[in-house]
Amino acid sequence: MEAVATGLTTGEAPFIDSARSAGQLYIEQPYHLYSPENHNAWRLLFERLSPRWERYANAHFLKGVGSLCLDPLHVPRLDDVNRFLNPLTGFRARPVSGYVPAFVFFDCLRNREFPTTITIRRPDHLDYLPEPDIFHDVAGHVPMHTDRNFAEALVRFGECAHTAVEIAAGIGDHDRRLETLTSVIRAMARFFWFTVEFGLMRSPAGLKVYGSGLLSSFGEIAHAIDSPDVQRYPIQLEWAINQSFEIDHYQPLLFIVDSFDHLFSLVGQLEEWMKLGRLSNVAPGEPAVNPHDLESFLERL
Repeated sequence: MEAVATGLTTGEAPFIDSARSAGQLYIEQPYHLYSPENHNAWRLLFERLSPRWERYANAHFLKGVGSLCLDPLHVPRLDDVNRFLNPLTGFRARPVSGYVPAFVFFDCLRNREFPTTITIRRPDHLDYLPEPDIFHDVAGHVPMHTDRNFAEALVRFGECAHTAVEIAAGIGDHDRRLETLTSVIRAMARFFWFTVEFGLMRSPAGLKVYGSGLLSSFGEIAHAIDSPDVQRYPIQLEWAINQSFEIDHYQPLLFIVDSFDHLFSLVGQLEEWMKLGRLSNVAPGEPAVNPHDLESFLERL
């Protein structure tokens, strides 16, 4: 009897289930498991987003897509992606089986690795997925990693997680240590959300998108720039770290940076505020801090 390809569809991949059951976070990309349906999903996503990238994406992203030589018809091999990416900035996409605890994720950035999901959404669910897939990670994030200034900002941000651990280690009271770390993790998550995932940037041609959550969303990339319902403000760190967000609808508030040098300076400011205790009691609200994320920091003490 002929074997049926199981595929690597998000939420329906036995390979991923097995890896998770075995406790394997870092995995190989079993490229032979991608089904025709998986490749079709990638093709459809790439095909319909390409014109919107040309209109709304920042120039660094467009250059990055070209530098990576992404195949518009087939799910990419991460080895091929890294062959083009690594010589540019030292970054590489590293395949994972799913959820990466916060400290581990930030530490990967510090080491110029980007945890990359290998599954892909179904062709009949192209518009929204509550968890990342390979299109979001590779087509949304990785082209930005080809830009040296953006890459350095990511590395700097990853280093902030180690600063958070050092600060927590100096707090003797257990309850206060947990409260401080919880607040710092929430602040870092908000900063990442409003910059790396949903950031806008000034350009000579007007506002452009650099946030990966927008770059991988057919509907929201246009909404972010064109809709009168979106509030767009020059980023202020105190706003970003105290502003809650929800992931299941278009974002009503977006922040603008001037450049990736500006973003790098904001990361430096974030770390300085962390040292001064200004991230230790940020406003409550979303995102909730996952106990596994908190534990990933505590394990480093």
